[in-house]
Amino acid sequence: MNINTVDLNRPQKFSKLNTFPQKQPQFKGQKKEAPAGIKMAAALSSLAGTGLALGLVAKRQGFSLNPNVIRKTPVKDWAIFRIAERKKPDKKLLEIEEKEILTLAGGSIIGGLTGGTIVDSKNIKSKFRETLTQSIGNILIPVGFVGGTSRIYRKFEKQIKNSMPQFITKGKKPLKYFNKFVKNIPAIGITGAALAAGIYTGSKVTNFINGKFFGQKNERKIKSADLAPHVDDLCLAVTLMGSKNSPVASAISKTVPLFLAVPGYQIGKAQEN
Repeated sequence: MNINTVDLNRPQKFSKLNTFPQKQPQFKGQKKEAPAGIKMAAALSSLAGTGLALGLVAKRQGFSLNPNVIRKTPVKDWAIFRIAERKKPDKKLLEIEEKEILTLAGGSIIGGLTGGTIVDSKNIKSKFRETLTQSIGNILIPVGFVGGTSRIYRKFEKQIKNSMPQFITKGKKPLKYFNKFVKNIPAIGITGAALAAGIYTGSKVTNFINGKFFGQKNERKIKSADLAPHVDDLCLAVTLMGSKNSPVASAISKTVPLFLAVPGYQIGKAQEN
């Protein structure tokens, strides 16, 4: 048996290995991540756009934007922080319903697109695609579904609630609360179904438009961030249950502007694959 000698002067395969870290490959369908600077610009610009829209909404509803008035007003009584109180049913509150939601979302989208385009103009096409997805698929269609369904529900609210089975309470508070919950089950179910149908329909519509007009072959899947704008629909669900001016519903509604800043952020940081 012959044993081949090893030539120590000949470069071996292991010597060709690169010990320096290499850039991770981008797999097909993998979403390119935006740099931190672009993400920061997208976040700040979307928040700024939402803030300006919120100021417009507050002004329309009679709240003062005068800096001197705001400075003298306790923070808890600012329009965005004012919470409903059962002992003060006539307390003026900032109302956030369909029209206000669309205004806030519009400010977020314009802000995010503007800021993202300024700092990252080479990905402007992807930002316009994301604008289409957010405005139509995540805002207009879902809000339209929930808002339209709520108006139909309100016409038959009394009949629907009266048709729900009720327990004889005999003065027991737990049963009273349970009966109230049972009466509100249809509102919860109807709102949830309308929201799910709106999100699904919005996704299908935007994927069709992106494929037809932008030549995008890969369907955009529904992401967890897409659910952020729908916190407003949680407020609408509480409204449907007859608790529009409750402290809980009022507190939830104050988070709506913050969640509506997410669509603008998604637009501003959008990247090409």
